[in-house]
Amino acid sequence: MTKSNEDMTTKAIRQIQPAPPMHWVGDGFPVTSVISPQTVGKSVSPYILMDYAGPAGFGPSEKPRGVDTHPHRGFETVTVVYQGELEHRDSAGNSGSISAGDVQWMTAASGVLHEEKHSAQFTREGGVLEMAQLWVNLPASHKMTPPRYQELLRDRIPTVELAEGKGSLRVIAGDFGPTPSAAQTVTPVILWDGRLEASSEAILPVPEGFSVAVFVRSGTLKAATTHTVESRQLAVFEQTGADIHLEAETDVEFLVVGGEPIDEPVVAYGPFVMNKPEEIEAAIADVRAGRFGVLA
Repeated sequence: MTKSNEDMTTKAIRQIQPAPPMHWVGDGFPVTSVISPQTVGKSVSPYILMDYAGPAGFGPSEKPRGVDTHPHRGFETVTVVYQGELEHRDSAGNSGSISAGDVQWMTAASGVLHEEKHSAQFTREGGVLEMAQLWVNLPASHKMTPPRYQELLRDRIPTVELAEGKGSLRVIAGDFGPTPSAAQTVTPVILWDGRLEASSEAILPVPEGFSVAVFVRSGTLKAATTHTVESRQLAVFEQTGADIHLEAETDVEFLVVGGEPIDEPVVAYGPFVMNKPEEIEAAIADVRAGRFGVLA
């Protein structure tokens, strides 16, 4: 695609979201909430939240740090690990450990209890933790379906070449041209983990009408030929137009999120994301009644 054609068809920038302040989730995750209803609203639906943790150093410990047992209903949690190692278990009987390059995709749907903590080895030895956790909304028709768990190890995630070998992109969710994604998703979702060398550029295929945003993990890039996006900032694109244009001003690492927007009411309360207030009340009642199961 030539630059003149790209200027006519690619998506323009809607907003640049600055890096938000850090807060703790449990005692194991120092995070910044890159995506939330307060920062970007529904402009990156079906995503409703993204927390980016670290890079942060942890010393050895006798007790695993993290988040103790808690419920979820009505959405999916997606955890991408860049450094460190995490362990997961839930009331649907799933458990696993993910480390650098791995992704965990948990569809809470009708409801699970789960916990996320530093792995036993990471706890003993300490080290650097860097990860992102994203919440993906589910449509009303799927909010009360059975939970599902996908453990996507790094060697199962396809990689495509960008910028004539000067970059690459891991296709976690959302097909990239002929390259199929690693994850199975309920609705069309984009989650691509990319890098570009300085002074290289790429046009990424995002359909007309899809939401899309780019989070810069490190480095600096120019988005849509018009806006500079620095480390830990989020560039949110308009839904009109097709494809997005990225140009690396330095070596850059980034995460692309987006998908087909879910045009339904969203009512969120803590770990529940539903469509109506009474559905939140029902979720709370079900947790109290033990209907989310137990962690063995």
